[in-house]
Amino acid sequence: MVTIVAVSKKTSLKTKEEFTVLHLQGSPEVLKSKTSGKPYLSARKATLPCTLEFDYAKSLIGSTLNGSIELVGCKEYEIVLPTGKKLKINRSFQYNPDPVTVEEVVG
Repeated sequence: MVTIVAVSKKTSLKTKEEFTVLHLQGSPEVLKSKTSGKPYLSARKATLPCTLEFDYAKSLIGSTLNGSIELVGCKEYEIVLPTGKKLKINRSFQYNPDPVTVEEVVG
C-alpha cells in the first residue's frame, strides 16, 4: 500500500500544458547507514501523473492505493549535492500498481 501525501501542478515541456501530479509514499522501513552503521527510518517516494482536477486530487491526500514503490533502472542523469559533489544516478523509484508477490512466483 502507498499513501498520497501531496499534490502538485507541473507543466509539460513538450506541450506546455499543465497537469496534476500525485506524490506517493510507501511504508516506513528501517535502513542501515553506510557511514555510521546505525539504523534510521525512511520511506520510498514517487510521483504519479494523473488527469484528475487539482482540487479533487488534493482531496485524496491521506488516501491509500494498492501497490508499492519499487527501485527501477532509468537513463543515467547527474545531480549536484549541496557540498558540490556530483553523483551519476541510473535508478529511480517508480509506483507499481500490481507488484508480484512471493506467493505468485512460488505458487
